[in-house]
Amino acid sequence: MVALNRANLAVYLLDDDASILKSTGRLLDSAGWKVETFTDPIAFLEQAAVHFPDVAVIDILMPDMSGLEVQRRLQTISPSTRVIVLTSKDDPSVRNMAMNAAASAFFTKGVESGDFLAGVNAAADASN
Repeated sequence: MVALNRANLAVYLLDDDASILKSTGRLLDSAGWKVETFTDPIAFLEQAAVHFPDVAVIDILMPDMSGLEVQRRLQTISPSTRVIVLTSKDDPSVRNMAMNAAASAFFTKGVESGDFLAGVNAAADASN
């Protein structure tokens, strides 16, 4: 298996909490990923439609548009993008909906960084 060059792979982060974006972005950056952060789902989707990120990490509970709706729209505009859900609420029905809509992983905020990075790596492997 060929090792992925993470610097050439894009991870888009979408969360309405700036502190989560900052900490998650730093974690991914320190692991060598090219990271773009978004607080606005519409801006996120517009950029995804142009740049087709390899992996998208999305929050579920956001104003204006839920993460599940973002996931649904993203599947249409960038079907090769792998979605990872990172949310504060571990609701089994939401988890099932996200996973049934082909999410690569579902994590609750506060997840161990090693587990989260392993999920991103697995999603990136699946996209290539």
